[in-house]
Amino acid sequence: MDEGSAISTGPAGGVAGVVGGADQSGVRLYNERLILTLVRRFGPLSKVEVARLTGLSVQSTTAIMNRLQDEGLLRREAALRGKVGQPTIPMSLDPQGAFSIGLKVGRRSCDLVLIDFCGGVRKRETDVFAYPTPTRLKAFVASAFAGILGALNADEKKRIQGVGVAAPFELWKWAEEIGAPEGEMEAWKGFDIETEVRALCGFPTMLFNDATSACAAEFFFGQAWRRRDFLYFFVGTFVGGGVVLNGAIHSGRTGNAGAIGSMPVARRTERGFGVAQLIATASILQLERRVESAGLDPSSIWRTPSSWDDFGAPLEAWIAEAAFGLAQAAIAALSVIDFEAIVIDGGMPVGVRKRLRDRVEEEFRAMDRRGLSDVEIIEGAVGADARAIGGAAWPLIKSFARDREVLFKDAQSGAP
Repeated sequence: MDEGSAISTGPAGGVAGVVGGADQSGVRLYNERLILTLVRRFGPLSKVEVARLTGLSVQSTTAIMNRLQDEGLLRREAALRGKVGQPTIPMSLDPQGAFSIGLKVGRRSCDLVLIDFCGGVRKRETDVFAYPTPTRLKAFVASAFAGILGALNADEKKRIQGVGVAAPFELWKWAEEIGAPEGEMEAWKGFDIETEVRALCGFPTMLFNDATSACAAEFFFGQAWRRRDFLYFFVGTFVGGGVVLNGAIHSGRTGNAGAIGSMPVARRTERGFGVAQLIATASILQLERRVESAGLDPSSIWRTPSSWDDFGAPLEAWIAEAAFGLAQAAIAALSVIDFEAIVIDGGMPVGVRKRLRDRVEEEFRAMDRRGLSDVEIIEGAVGADARAIGGAAWPLIKSFARDREVLFKDAQSGAP
């Protein structure tokens, strides 16, 4: 197959079939993005290995990879010498090849991060508060953005692809839950986050749901992409989720797919069982309330999400309640879509995340799952920064990720 033909890959990167109906510029762009995707996912690859994975000729693969190297997106690694023949020279992503900025708007904190082409966080700015307001957000972005840009030289700044904003939808609806004074959150109704951030930063800006953005971070930089279909849970101040179908993020009709925080689940109470939304059982806000009720200081939950203090019994009780709700939500979702995996991630220490995953699996296996296929329950790989990194991932996905739609002249026609 030459560079004039494009291919789509199967779950392991192998050729799934030839895609036709494209012009030459679209095919070239598609093949470049495909090769970048393969190198991102499998690590350093030689030109021969890329040719084998894609079905492109070695000559075409060599031309494309040399071009990507000239553009600063790929770099040569040390030669691998075998017993016979010429040494193999693998190529990897160059972290300096591109940069992106992510803004996470949370209910307890905001983060602005600068990431490189490999997803490494180069610079981070954080603001912690009792509740978010547009005025506070604008002041934070205006102040923090200068520090973010200060981490790059002039040439590196030219490689910034844009700003991705990860924010909960309809923030004003959650004022009571987060303890904001009456009326304080109403200002969000008329506040266009995307437009305001673009004006402050001066870069192309994209807005996505915060939990979907966390899912994007896992899909783009984590390991769950090895599963073609998975449901992603992010346990933050409120629990949220994301959906990956057929190897692509599914954001839904309004961008709100995977809004599993609103899913009704059974909740254990002193009187037996009640019904509540998942956010009432599996959100870190519930841990905060348990810690406060025990007379402890919960501030480290938000200030140091990677190293919580030992909250003892309140933490144990929260893990048990959250896992019970998450297991129910997973089963309900599996009854609609036959997911290959359930991914558990969140703004918590790695050790706590592992304990939560283990307890979710324990609850899941104990529940009635007749009629459902089996599924893996795995930990996410990105962790507490997933929403901010996911926000930053969107401009990189737009610029460099494999996307069937780039093949077609008529964007309205959609992928075949």
